[in-house]
Amino acid sequence: MPIAVIVLDFDPVLRLGDVTIRWQTVALAATIFAALCLAAGVARRSAMRPDDLLFVVVGIVPGAVIGGRIGATLAHADFYQRSLGSVLDPGQGTLSLSLAVAGGTLSGAIVARLLGTPVRAWLHIAAMPVLFGIAFGKLAMVLSAAGQGVPSELTWATAYLGPGPWSSLAPEIPSHPSQVYEAIVALAVLALIAIVFSFGVFREPTGRALLVGIAIWAFGRVIVGTVWRDADVIGPFGVEQVLTLAVGIVFLALTLVPAVLPVPADQMLPQAPRQAGPEWPDPSTRPRF
Repeated sequence: MPIAVIVLDFDPVLRLGDVTIRWQTVALAATIFAALCLAAGVARRSAMRPDDLLFVVVGIVPGAVIGGRIGATLAHADFYQRSLGSVLDPGQGTLSLSLAVAGGTLSGAIVARLLGTPVRAWLHIAAMPVLFGIAFGKLAMVLSAAGQGVPSELTWATAYLGPGPWSSLAPEIPSHPSQVYEAIVALAVLALIAIVFSFGVFREPTGRALLVGIAIWAFGRVIVGTVWRDADVIGPFGVEQVLTLAVGIVFLALTLVPAVLPVPADQMLPQAPRQAGPEWPDPSTRPRF
């Protein structure tokens, strides 16, 4: 093993008496909670109804699961052709992140529309929480060795020792930490969107912030995919890379729709009400109760 390799040797399972849970699951739950808090904060400043946020978040789940499962089925078509029943088995296989993001965006928008709330406004609000969730969700994978890339002798290659259980095959082989690469891409896009927000570029709630952010993230993820362990199917690209590229192109194309159409009045972000000042500024003049 190269001397400069980063060796990770820890127990990936949290043990609380007879209860065991992966540290990745704990970190992922914390990430989801933090992303929801971020979304709630942005929505509150925009005077959006907090109960609508709950319904929209719940509406995202089926689209993300269905989209992610379709992507995973396409990525492992050979297996699922031999075992069609496994397509609907939640205990078999995983989800495709690219189609999960696309499917969750679609189903969340549908639920927002059914609620009669501004769809574009919710897309506008979701930009930073979604990228935050992607970034720290990928970092959580480090805690279980999930998403390891191809073997490498680079100084930052990672190797996992100990009994595990680990989520990658042959985790002891120094490999590209591709999950960290993906997190860096998402964090970079998150920082870019935050900077752009600070300059008021996405002031109107057209949804372009989310569409542009996901498009840039998708193109960066395609580049990271060159060190994945996936088999090439179209030139140098694997199935997940092709799906991610397609998602990036579609989201980038969708940015033209809100850009050329005026924002309807019912799609405008309502202004948060100003906090009223004290009725009696001087406490000494305040009447007794």
